[in-house]
Amino acid sequence: MRFSLCILLCLLVCVTASAAERARVRVVTIRDPITPVTAQFLHRTLNEAARSGDSLVLVELDTPGGLDTAMREIVKDIFTSPVPLAVYVAPPGARAASAGAIICLAADVCAMSPGTNIGAAHPVSLGEKPDKTMEEKVLNDAEAYAEGIARKRGRDETLARRMVRESISLSADRALASKVIDLIARDRADLLHRMEGRSIMRDGREAPLRLAGAETVSAEMRPGEQILNAISNPNVAYVLMMLGMLGLFFELSNPGVILPGVIGGISLILAFFAFQTLPVNYAGALLILLALVLFIAEIKVVSHGMLTVGGMIAMVFGSLLLFESPEPYLRVSWSVILVTVLATAGFFSVAVAKALRVHRQKPATGAEGLLEREGRAESAIAPEGKVFVNGEYWDAWSDQPIAAGSKVAVEKVEGMRLKVRKTL
Repeated sequence: MRFSLCILLCLLVCVTASAAERARVRVVTIRDPITPVTAQFLHRTLNEAARSGDSLVLVELDTPGGLDTAMREIVKDIFTSPVPLAVYVAPPGARAASAGAIICLAADVCAMSPGTNIGAAHPVSLGEKPDKTMEEKVLNDAEAYAEGIARKRGRDETLARRMVRESISLSADRALASKVIDLIARDRADLLHRMEGRSIMRDGREAPLRLAGAETVSAEMRPGEQILNAISNPNVAYVLMMLGMLGLFFELSNPGVILPGVIGGISLILAFFAFQTLPVNYAGALLILLALVLFIAEIKVVSHGMLTVGGMIAMVFGSLLLFESPEPYLRVSWSVILVTVLATAGFFSVAVAKALRVHRQKPATGAEGLLEREGRAESAIAPEGKVFVNGEYWDAWSDQPIAAGSKVAVEKVEGMRLKVRKTL
């Protein structure tokens, strides 16, 4: 009996030790442009992986590029991380372009799925186009940066420079043959199998990866990070800016409503956060502001719709110029522009129509409200007498005699007296 208990205890200890030593891979999925939010998310994930003693951080990447400053923050975090990091360009059809290509070069292990591509890392300026000298300085800096990363990781330095200067892009097969990447893997399981026992440099020493039977844990963005990442989309930033402008306009037009002002303020602040990652052209923003001014002026000035048409034209051109970039992912889509312009113009058109209708209505109260009101002569008016108008008895006079009981209409109001005329 004691012998059996000893055997069971030994088995339990072995199983516990095996579970404790089981490798863990933390998986990060990036399917968007590289932004400060992405850099913050990856920084936090690497710190959590280090505290948890993870064996590897695996970044599954599909990106068209992103912000240079965010990319450099990520590269610095990769080089200083105590946990090895592998980048896997996946699924088939994905790409690691521009900033994504540099992040791949910096990884301890870079792998690609069949049917993916890497490269086209030529720097693109955001906002106003720099002069030739400044453009050349930026290009040389990016080229030297990519070359230094490739040398540190033992990758092809010439191709790294050409990715930046010539914007070349390589398929997975060509990248592997050119020693830009380390592996081609069908899926995540195949990648972990191929990396088993692979040696990487850590703290100046070679350390083999032990990933057999590794447990994979997905790293997720926090709700706040998800919101900030979503608003970095140019379409979302554009809509937020429009909501902010409209909200503040209505709050200033009707002080004390509060809700439009609160929504407008929050929307504008979030839009300004997104603008730091987008190539904002302020000529476009001014055209959009001009469009709103024209829409508002239509309410005050009768232009037979010309101000509304001018506002629509200004808003369309302003929307197209707002984010000026050769990269499609940094521009507002046509569908969003059309929906926003038509909705805004339609709203102001309805507001103009309602305002004109109100202005054309006869006053219902006060002295003006009595003009042309019909009543009855309670006594003969020659030239003065009594009338019953609007449920009240009034002193009245007329330029012509009016018999008692005749129908009358108000022509003029002077203090508490009415001038009336006889009606049929």
